[in-house]
Amino acid sequence: MITQKMKYALKALIVLAEARATGDGALRIEEIARRAGTPKRFLEHILLELRAAGLLTSIRGRAGGYRLVQEPSTVPLAELLRLIEGPMAPLPCLSRRFYARCEDCRDETACPIRRVFGEVFWAYLVLIESLTLADLSTEPGTAAHVFGA
Repeated sequence: MITQKMKYALKALIVLAEARATGDGALRIEEIARRAGTPKRFLEHILLELRAAGLLTSIRGRAGGYRLVQEPSTVPLAELLRLIEGPMAPLPCLSRRFYARCEDCRDETACPIRRVFGEVFWAYLVLIESLTLADLSTEPGTAAHVFGA
């Protein structure tokens, strides 16, 4: 299950992807929050995180705001999930980037819990690794289809 923070991040990124596609340029945080239907105070922290990760650029001044740096089709959803949520694996011993041996495990190769959840997780990974931000922006120019507005 994704957190509310992740939903806010995705909503903001969809708005910024659509602004990029329509040539709107940089959007102020108030405009992003309005279009995405997210609280501005939470969005500020999220946008700073995304900027620090190199996904967004910010422009100061009267015509300033945030812009998506990359094409939406080059922004993997899996990377966004890892950035905002952290490890995706249901068990620490299944994580590629955040691997840790389970404290109570004697033998990973014989662990039935690891085997079953591993099969489910790898199937999930195949799908999520194939998706990009562009897959969330199916109707350029309007975020209403995603947010139910």
